[in-house]
Amino acid sequence: MKRFIPFLPKPAFVPVIRLSGTIGSGQRGLNDEALAPLIERAFARGKPAAVALQINSPGGSAVQSSLIAARIRRLAVEKKVPVHAFVEDVAASGGYWLACAADDIWVDQSSIIGSIGVIFASFGFPELLARQGVERRVVTAGRSKSFADPFLPQKPEDIDRLKALQTPIHQAFIAHVKSSRGARLDQTADLFNADVWVGQGAVDLGLVDGLGHMVPKLKALYGDKVKLVPYGRKRSLFQRFGLAMVDQTLGAVEDRALWARYGL
Repeated sequence: MKRFIPFLPKPAFVPVIRLSGTIGSGQRGLNDEALAPLIERAFARGKPAAVALQINSPGGSAVQSSLIAARIRRLAVEKKVPVHAFVEDVAASGGYWLACAADDIWVDQSSIIGSIGVIFASFGFPELLARQGVERRVVTAGRSKSFADPFLPQKPEDIDRLKALQTPIHQAFIAHVKSSRGARLDQTADLFNADVWVGQGAVDLGLVDGLGHMVPKLKALYGDKVKLVPYGRKRSLFQRFGLAMVDQTLGAVEDRALWARYGL
């Protein structure tokens, strides 16, 4: 007589999307164009128990942060798949925007969280040009075409204009955080002044849900046999073998400056 072997369900599987680096357009940063196929595949493959986001980003473009987060949220709702975010060194500014695309956020005790604000950074060279005897000549059609020109002295009206541009972006960021975190946020704290917090401090304010690392947390949620399937961008040959040259670009310097703001 043949022995009956009961059907054994397959272990749950969780796609893991790695979001590491600065956020911006082009090949350097995390951006929606590059990540869209990867994110779509993660939600479309089979029936995942959940999708995990592995985040390590000091921020960058507000628009790209919004596009990536909106895509993740849309697919989570359409597919009815929960999303868990796990922060490594930092999820600040746009990095925290991405984390708020998840249903819950877990951090290391030393992770840096927050910086819910907007920044414009530039350089000014008018005194250097003057010392070198160089005259800056600008002709525009439209009084704002020379707005924030780094070769001209900074004008109060330019600062006012920049702040006016930053305000709606900041408000969109705040609305995204409030929509994601809801009643979990400490309603008595000033969370939106671009401060940052570390580990348990962010937990106490409701910016994140707790201290926890990805593998043990997902095992606790979906069983010891849960299968984690990594999804990451493949580097081109140029990126793999041309790093020394790329590192010399102004873009790489700007990336380093973003990381350096958080001591990384």
